[in-house]
Amino acid sequence: MTRTPRPMSLALVSLCALLVGASSALAAAPAATAELSDAVKAPRPKGGEYFGLYLMDKKVGWLFTDLEPLPGDPTKVKVTNQLTFKALVGTRLSERTHREERIYEAKPQGRLLSFTVVQRGDGGDQELHGAATPDGVSVVRKRVGHADETLPKQPPAKEHVEDADQARVALLRKAKVEGFSLDGMDLETYGMATTVEPAEQRTLNGVKVKLAKASTLSQKEKVPVVSYVTQRGDMVLVEFGQTMQARKETEAVAKRMDLVEVFGLTRVVLPKPLPESARAVPGTVKLLVQGLPEKFRVDSYRQKYEAQPDGSVEVTLLANAPSAANRKPRPLADPEGGENLKSTLMVESDTPVIREQSKKIVGDEKDAYRAAQKVNTWVATHLEKDYGASADRATDVLRQKRGDCTEHSLLSVALLRAAGIPARRVDGVIYMVNQDGVPALYWHEWVEAFVGEWTQLDPTFNQPVADATHFAFGREGNAEITPLIGTLKVTEVR
Repeated sequence: MTRTPRPMSLALVSLCALLVGASSALAAAPAATAELSDAVKAPRPKGGEYFGLYLMDKKVGWLFTDLEPLPGDPTKVKVTNQLTFKALVGTRLSERTHREERIYEAKPQGRLLSFTVVQRGDGGDQELHGAATPDGVSVVRKRVGHADETLPKQPPAKEHVEDADQARVALLRKAKVEGFSLDGMDLETYGMATTVEPAEQRTLNGVKVKLAKASTLSQKEKVPVVSYVTQRGDMVLVEFGQTMQARKETEAVAKRMDLVEVFGLTRVVLPKPLPESARAVPGTVKLLVQGLPEKFRVDSYRQKYEAQPDGSVEVTLLANAPSAANRKPRPLADPEGGENLKSTLMVESDTPVIREQSKKIVGDEKDAYRAAQKVNTWVATHLEKDYGASADRATDVLRQKRGDCTEHSLLSVALLRAAGIPARRVDGVIYMVNQDGVPALYWHEWVEAFVGEWTQLDPTFNQPVADATHFAFGREGNAEITPLIGTLKVTEVR
C-alpha cells in the first residue's frame, strides 16, 4: 500500500515555503518617510507570480507567490504563498492545496505579526490562525465539525520580513542573508540562509538572458533551492535538485495541468526481481546503485555502503530482530535527546484519545519491543488500506481508521510515543511487483522504534521487523530525499 504523492506533496509544501517572497508588487507604496525593509524595496513584478510545478518534466501542480503592502496600512506587508498539487496514483486522484498568508512589519527587521494557513484536500481540511507577539506565538486550529482548538503556545517568532524573500534581499545586497522561518506544516522554527551565486546565461523564449542566481538552504528541508531572477526582478525559474522545478507561467497556463500518474513515474525499476530470501528475517539484499549522493551513504544497523571504482555504490540491506539482550522495559528515554518522544501538531501523542488507545493496545506489557509489536499489529489490522482517505494528524487517522502507508506510520508513531517508546517515521522505497509485472522499488513510509536498540517495523504490511526489501533515505517526510526521485538507478541485484 505504498504511496508517492503524500510524502512528496508534504515535501513540496515545505519547499514552497521558501518561495513566499518570490514575486509581488509595490503598488500603494508605503509613505516615503518610512524606512523600508530590503524585502519591500527589491524590484518584483506587480500582482504576484504564478509558477508551474514540474517533477521529472511532468507538471504536478502550480504555485503562486506575492508580497505587497497591506491594504490600508503601509507600515505592514502581506506575503501570500499557495501550492496546489494534483496527480494520479494509479486510478486515484490526489489533490492538495496549501495556502499561507503572513503579515509583517514593513520596516527593516520587521517582525512577523500574524499568519493564516489553509489546507484543503488530500491530508484533510483545516485552518491555522496565528498571532505573534514578543511573548510567543498563539495558534487556533479550525476544522469543520470540530470545536476551535487553541494549540500550545509557541516560543516568540524569530522570523523577520527579510526572511519572507531572502533570495531577492541577498541579490539586492549582493551578500549572504541568514534568518529563520516558522514552518506552516509543523509550526517549528528552522534556520535558513541564502547565498548569491555567479550569474548564468539562460535561454528564455528563444532569447539568451543573463540571470541573477541565489541559493537558499533551510535546516528543515536541507535541499538547496536555486532561484533565477531577471534584472527587472522577475523570478523565472526555481530548481529543487535536478528533477523538480517551478517555472514562471501565466495564471492560465500554470493552472492547466495534464494528470500525471506519479506512482509509476517515480519508481526505481530493477534489472531483475529480488530473491525470495529478501523477505526473510534475518535477511539480506545487495544492490548496485548509481546516483546516490555521499551524504546518504551512512552505515547503520540496517544499511551498509561500499563505493565502487565506477562511482556507483554497493548497498547492503539488512533485516534482523532486535537482540534479546539489548531489549529494555518501557518507558524509555530517547537516545537522541527527546525529539522521538515529542508530541507535535501531527503526531499528537499527548492527546487523551491517543493515550487511551495506546494503553488499551499495550496493556501491562513492559517489554518495549513486545509492546511495539502490539502497536504494529493493531494498526495493521484495524486500519483499512485506502488511498483516498488521507489525514495529516494522528487523531484524524485514529478516528477514520483508514489510509495508506503515511497514515499507518503516523498513527503507529503517535501510539508508540504515548506508550513511552521513542519512535519516528522512515521514508524510502520498498520492493514490489505491480500489475505490469515490472520489479521495482516504490516510495514508501514505515516506522523506527527504540526498544533498547533501534529497530524498524512496517505497520502497512504488518511486519514486526521491516524486511530487507526496505531501502531507507530519510525521516518523517523530509524534503531532503526529493532530489533522489528520478536520479536513482539500480544496475545490478546481487
